[in-house]
Amino acid sequence: MTLGEAYRRGRRVLERAGVESPGFDADCLFRKSFGLDRQSRVMKSGEPAPQEQARRYEGMAAERAAGRPLQYILGKWPFFGMELCVGEGVLIPREETELLVSTAAELLRGAENPKIADLCAGTGAVGLGLASLFPGARVAAVERYEDAFRYLERNIRETGFSNVEPVRLDVLLPESARRFPNLDAVVSNPPYVEAGDLPALQPEVRREPATALDGGADGLLFYRAIARYWLPNLKPGGVAAVEVGEYQAEAVAGLFRAAGIGSLRIPRDFNGIARVVAGVRQKG
Repeated sequence: MTLGEAYRRGRRVLERAGVESPGFDADCLFRKSFGLDRQSRVMKSGEPAPQEQARRYEGMAAERAAGRPLQYILGKWPFFGMELCVGEGVLIPREETELLVSTAAELLRGAENPKIADLCAGTGAVGLGLASLFPGARVAAVERYEDAFRYLERNIRETGFSNVEPVRLDVLLPESARRFPNLDAVVSNPPYVEAGDLPALQPEVRREPATALDGGADGLLFYRAIARYWLPNLKPGGVAAVEVGEYQAEAVAGLFRAAGIGSLRIPRDFNGIARVVAGVRQKG
C-alpha cells in the first residue's frame, strides 16, 4: 500500500461516517501519523506506506469516525500562535476565543505589568495568550476541575510562560474572588450553554466536559458570579472582558453596567456573532 492509498483509505472512512470536513481531518491525522504535510504527502504519494504508521493512521481515522474530536486525537491544537495540549476533560480552544484575547489586549494597551485573573481557565488559552502579549503581566489562571487543571499546568509548563500561575479554585465562590484584589483585568471564557440545550449540542461537542459548557438554566450563571464577586476587585480603569454565547451579549452587558463597567464594546466574531463583552471599570 502506498502513502496515497493509505491517505485515501482513511479519508473514505471519514466520509462514510459523515465527518463534516473529511479532507481536512484526514490531512491532520495523516500528518500526525506519518509526519508529512499535505504537499509532502502528494509528492510522495507513490512511495510505500510504513505498516506501523499506516495502522496508526487507520486507528485514528476509526476514532474520528466514531465521533472522538479531532483535537483530542491529535493531542494538541493551535491557539494564538501557540500549540496547546488538549484531551478528554478540557474544553477545546476555539478560534473565536482569540477575539477575547485581542479585545482584552487592546483595552490593556499601555498597562505596565498588569495583574490579570483568567477565570474558568481550562487549557489556559486566554491567560497564556495575554501573557504572550504582556511579558511583564502576572496572570492567575483559575480553574476548578482536576482534569482541566492538569492540562492547564502542562500548557503553562510547555509554553514557558512562568508569569502565569495555575490556581485551583471555584469561580462561583465569593471567597475565591477575595484572594485577588486590585486587578488590572478580569477575563473569562466561562461555561455559557443553557443547561436545557446541552442534549441538543453536536455529538462531538458533547464529548467535551459538561462542566466547561453548562452555564446554568439561562446560561448566565457564571456571568452573574463574575459581575458580583470579581469585577469589584478591578482597579478604576481596569478591564473586564468575557466571551459570550449567541444572543447573550446584551444580558451580559447589562450585568457589567450594573457592576460599574463602562465604555462597553461588543465585537463580533468571523461569523458575525456578538462574541465578546468588554469594558473598563469607571473611576469614582
